[in-house]
Amino acid sequence: MIATGYTDTFARDNLPPGELWPDMAATLPELQYPDRLNCAAALLDEMVAQGFGERPAIHSYQESWTYAELLEKVDRIAHALRGPLGLEAGNRVLLRGANSPMMAACALAVLKAGCVLVPTMPLLRAKELSTALTKAKVNAVLCAAALSEEMELARGQTAMAGPAVYFGSDGADSLEALMQQQPSSFKAADTAADDVCIIGFTSGTTGVPKGTMHFHRDVLAICDCFPRSTLRTKASDVFIGTPPLAFTFGLGGLLLFPLRVGAAAVLLDRLTPDLLLKAIQDFRATICFTAPTFYRLMAPLAQAYDLSSLQKAVSAGEALPTATRTLWRESTGLEIIDGIGATEMLHIFISAAGEEVRPGATGKAIPGYQACVLGPDGKPLPPGEVGQLAVKGPTGCRYLDDARQEQYVRNGWNLTGDAYRMDQDGYFWYHARTDDMIISAGYNIAAPEVEDALMCHPAVAECAVVGWPDEERGQIVKAFVVLRQGHDASAELARALQEHVKQTVAPYKYPRAVEFLAALPRTQSGKLQRHVLRSAPAK
Repeated sequence: MIATGYTDTFARDNLPPGELWPDMAATLPELQYPDRLNCAAALLDEMVAQGFGERPAIHSYQESWTYAELLEKVDRIAHALRGPLGLEAGNRVLLRGANSPMMAACALAVLKAGCVLVPTMPLLRAKELSTALTKAKVNAVLCAAALSEEMELARGQTAMAGPAVYFGSDGADSLEALMQQQPSSFKAADTAADDVCIIGFTSGTTGVPKGTMHFHRDVLAICDCFPRSTLRTKASDVFIGTPPLAFTFGLGGLLLFPLRVGAAAVLLDRLTPDLLLKAIQDFRATICFTAPTFYRLMAPLAQAYDLSSLQKAVSAGEALPTATRTLWRESTGLEIIDGIGATEMLHIFISAAGEEVRPGATGKAIPGYQACVLGPDGKPLPPGEVGQLAVKGPTGCRYLDDARQEQYVRNGWNLTGDAYRMDQDGYFWYHARTDDMIISAGYNIAAPEVEDALMCHPAVAECAVVGWPDEERGQIVKAFVVLRQGHDASAELARALQEHVKQTVAPYKYPRAVEFLAALPRTQSGKLQRHVLRSAPAK
C-alpha cells in the first residue's frame, strides 16, 4: 500500500488481511489515479479550476449553490474540523442528516480535511447510532439540529468524548456560526489514493450491519465506471432522487456523479411519489435515482406532471419487477435503467441502458468489472444455470474488523449474496437473494418470481414472499401483501391472488399462505427486510 497521509491509522490498521481482499484490478485507462489523491479535491477544486465555478452545483427549494459557493462552504467546514474541533488526519466523523445542500457540504468537507466519513441514515435510533459510534471509534459528529435528540442519547450510551456540532440552526454554537469564523480557503489534506475515506455501514437487511471501508480512489472509480459507460452523464444533467446520501446509492447518484462531470444535483428530504414528480418538473431534472417501489407508485401519477426534461430513470436497491418496468414505460415512455450494486462494492456494477436493455434481466457487467455465476464448488457455471453472483473490479469488499469478510470474498471474487443466472450473451438474470430461495417439497422456488406475479394483480400495491416452515413440505411459499386503496383484505381475495399466481407461473409456485399487512418492513435505505417477516408470529 501507498504511504498513508493519516496520523491516526485506525482505519488502515483494521482493514482485513491482504489475503482476504478481493482482486481489485483497475483495467481501464480512466481508472489509473495518482498515488497521492484527495477525492473531494478532485471532485470540487478541480472542477472549479476547470471553469465550473459559476455553474449550479446543488439545488433545494430553499437555496441553490454554485460550484464556487459549495467549495467555500466545504473549505470553511474543513477548517472547523481540523482547527477548533481538534481533529487529526484519519479521525472518523459521523455524519447524520436528511438530504440537503449542507449535508453534501459536510460530507465533502470531511473527505477534504483528510478525515474518514461515517455516514448514517437520518431515521436511525440511538441504539443503531451507538453501533456505528463504537465500531468506527468515531471522534466527532456533524448532525442536523432536528435530529439532535437521538444523537445525544447515542453519545451518552457510548460515552463518546469527541465533539458534536449541529447544523441547520441559527444558534451561536451551530456549525453555520462556527463556519463563519473560519478562512474561506482550505488546502486539501495530503492523502494516499488507498487511504480509507468512507466507512459505510450496510443497511442491515439481516439485522446485523457491517462497516464497509472504501478508499479515495474508490470514490473516483465509481464515478468513472457506471456514469461514464452506462448513464453517459454530461455537464447539462440535473440529478434528482430519493436515496439518502448516507446510502452509497444516494451518495454516488446524488452527489459524486454530478460533481464528476460538472452537473447539478437536487437534494430534497422526505420525498413522496407525488412530490418527487413535482420536483422533477420544477427543477427540470434529467436523471432520476430511486427504488422500484417509487417507480411503481409514481407511474399512475405521472401524467399529471411535465416530465419532458427527464431522460433517464435509474433503479437499484432491490430487484426490479418486470411489471413495474412495464408500468413506468407505459406511463412515461422511458425504459428504466436497472442496476445491481452493493455497499461492499460502493455502487452499481451490472446494468444496461437504452437499446441494451432486456426486460427481466438486470444487465451486463459494466466496463471495468467482471461478473460470473459460481456453483457450490466455487467454479463458474455455464450459461443458464443458477448460482451465486460473483463480481470483481476496481472496488471491492473490505469489512471493518469483521469475520464475515471470509464469507463475502472467495478466491478473489466478491459474493454478493444474490442468486443469478447468466445467458449466452452475458446478461445476468436475477432469481433471489441466496437466502431467499425457497425449497418446497423438493422444488426450488425464487421468491421474486412469485412477487412479480402477484404485482401484476390490480389489488396488490406491494408484496413480499418468504419460505415458511411446514412439517409436510419443509417450507411453503408465504406471501405478505399490501393492498391498493379500494381493496379490502378477505379470504376470498387471498384465494383470488393464489389463483392468479397459478395462472401466471408454474402452479407449484403459488403462495399456500397469504397474509395482508398495512406496510412491509424496510430498512432506512428502503430495502425489504425479509428476515423480519420470517420471524413474525404465525397467523
